[in-house]
Amino acid sequence: MSIDTAKGVLGDATVAELEAGLRGTVVRPDDADYDRARTVWNAAHDKHPALIVRCAGTADVMRAVEFARSQDLLVAVRGGAHSIAGFSTCDDGIVIDLSPMKGAIVDPVRRRVIAQTGLTWGDLDHETQAFGLAVTGGLVSSTGIAGFTLGGGVGWLLRRHGLASDNVTAAEVVTADGRVVRADPQENAELFWALRGGGGNFGVVTSLEYQLHPVGPQVLAGLIVYPLEQARQVVTGWRELTGGMPDELTTLVNLTTAPPLPFLPPEVHGTRIVVLAGMYAGDPAAGEAAVGPLRTLGTPLADLMGPMPYIGMQSLLDPLWTAGAHNYFTSAFIEPSDAALDAVLRHHLTTPTPASELHLHHLGGAFARVPADSTAFSQRDPSVLCNVITRSPDATGFDRSVAWARAAREEIARHGRGTMYVNFTGDAAEDKVRAAYPDAVHERLVRVKDTYDPTNLFRLNQNIRPSNAA
Repeated sequence: MSIDTAKGVLGDATVAELEAGLRGTVVRPDDADYDRARTVWNAAHDKHPALIVRCAGTADVMRAVEFARSQDLLVAVRGGAHSIAGFSTCDDGIVIDLSPMKGAIVDPVRRRVIAQTGLTWGDLDHETQAFGLAVTGGLVSSTGIAGFTLGGGVGWLLRRHGLASDNVTAAEVVTADGRVVRADPQENAELFWALRGGGGNFGVVTSLEYQLHPVGPQVLAGLIVYPLEQARQVVTGWRELTGGMPDELTTLVNLTTAPPLPFLPPEVHGTRIVVLAGMYAGDPAAGEAAVGPLRTLGTPLADLMGPMPYIGMQSLLDPLWTAGAHNYFTSAFIEPSDAALDAVLRHHLTTPTPASELHLHHLGGAFARVPADSTAFSQRDPSVLCNVITRSPDATGFDRSVAWARAAREEIARHGRGTMYVNFTGDAAEDKVRAAYPDAVHERLVRVKDTYDPTNLFRLNQNIRPSNAA
């Protein structure tokens, strides 16, 4: 259905009736702010929805879902709108935009927060850090809390407090039939299991309740930068150190290209480098002993590891990840054998753009202690997550960059079980879904899908197709 056809089928009166039942607003293709409203962070996805419903609250979401179902419209659900794989927008369908829904209620006594799903991690951290509390959030603060959490949620608190999804204690969900249900360990327990790692397959999540933890306001965190010629010794040295790291310390290796930042020597700008990034989620003084060995893996070009505000670390990478570029992210869970690290280092030497990177996230700790069957995110055994990221300022050469990322991921994944992180699968494809979920987990997710979305209304995601789907 084209936009013009959709407009003809829906009709002005039909859309006006929808809008009359909302507290929020409807954006149509002819509206002056349509282009702004349809744009997502990842410019690789340039879509033209027939309608965008900017929801003011749960009642608006219910109305939008009912309308989409009655008009047989393709549904995209948008929170933070990073849209790495393009799921938060569509051509010709309806975008249910949650971004106006930014309420947060913090209970500092119970250490809980009820957060509406239009919030970004920058928004939520602002609210919880007022009480010295936090939950595992994204590495870029403009990331929306909902998509990040529903797919797992890897961040700086992972080894100390687990994934973002591990800390969800309840969710409010608008299901495909327009009902509002609560999912928690007692009520709709199977849905609660599925939401923690199963993505946006089962409804529109309008709020999430998280368990919070004392964090900050000051933490020991930052970056240590090494030159390319020391890459092998740094990466293998880091691998050896991970075996004895305390849970409070979460680190990653970023194989990247040096941006023109003042703390780096000018002759390094534009060259390939190795960055060790990390955060110690405990007493910063105690963290000095933990991060000390990271400083001696080679001769650093720069050492920016030190005390800083937690929200400073959460937003440290923001200037490098602004909206409007073309992005493609993929991933593989691996074990960091010599052969695996060889593959990662080889692909670092062929990155197609300065913003193309390979990340090695150290897992373990609290992440690994969660029983594999307690959430839909069941891949708790791997010790490293490798993310392969490519980013171009525009479409020029982007296809070549995507081909590089796919090839790198394919080779690197051979050093694991072929599995991947559902938030970074790159593409919407059946093989990617099956790589994100073991067979038994996938079968259980299908049963939940059959219960809450048997017609696959919510299919713009790493889709768990219901059993009766064609």
